[in-house]
Amino acid sequence: MKVIKWLLAILVIFILSFGFIEYYSFLFARTVKGVVIDVQKIEMEGAILSRPSRLDSGGDMPFMHSFAIAVKESSGEIVTSSSEDRQWAVVKTGQCVEAKYFPYPPWNLNKSGTYYGARLLKLSDCDPGTPKAK
Repeated sequence: MKVIKWLLAILVIFILSFGFIEYYSFLFARTVKGVVIDVQKIEMEGAILSRPSRLDSGGDMPFMHSFAIAVKESSGEIVTSSSEDRQWAVVKTGQCVEAKYFPYPPWNLNKSGTYYGARLLKLSDCDPGTPKAK
């Protein structure tokens, strides 16, 4: 009976550790609300992906889209991120957004403390009293 309890405890610890490591970015995601300072579209034509079979019937050749995003929060902090979400293509400087920023985990030492995969949640014109992007 004692051995079964130990095995169960080890199994629970293993599952919790795996979940923490695998879903770190989702667990510690940050919601950013503010004015868009800049959105830069970076087309990486050298990173053309192989054509998926579902697009073989005359579809466009897919290629990687990447965006660099800077949003200024009401606290004055400018939060930057990268994203491959094509919704950022319609965002203009000076608009207000709410976005979810996903952090790199601390064990990724090269990128720790930075964000990736910004997901656009809401896009709107800013209220008249909102400071504009410079």
